[in-house]
Amino acid sequence: MVDKIFYPQPIVPVGPSKEIGKPQRSGQISQTPFKEVLESQIAAGGIKFSAHAEARLASRNIQLTPAELAKLSVAVEQAAQKGSRDSLIMMDKMAFVVSVKNKTVVTAVDDASMKEHVFTNIDSAVII
Repeated sequence: MVDKIFYPQPIVPVGPSKEIGKPQRSGQISQTPFKEVLESQIAAGGIKFSAHAEARLASRNIQLTPAELAKLSVAVEQAAQKGSRDSLIMMDKMAFVVSVKNKTVVTAVDDASMKEHVFTNIDSAVII
């Protein structure tokens, strides 16, 4: 009887080492690095902007800082905790209509456009 346990050595490929992060397939189109996408999603709290909202932000010259995006994300989470579906979020002379379920900003309004403006199809409001 043999009382030895045999552990084979791992098989290591011979040849040039592969570089980490290098595309494996030839002809792959260069895209935004995953790290940048991840950081932007974390910074925004996963909040997306609809095409309409992006057009409104551009036409009304609204530029959101990372701090403002974080506030917006917190407000969306607060609305979600209360069971809201569509919420009006008012922040620093700006207003956003947000689909809470999808975490998507539907439209954005600046201070000048907010006067005499009626917000419809919302079930809650968050003022920050």
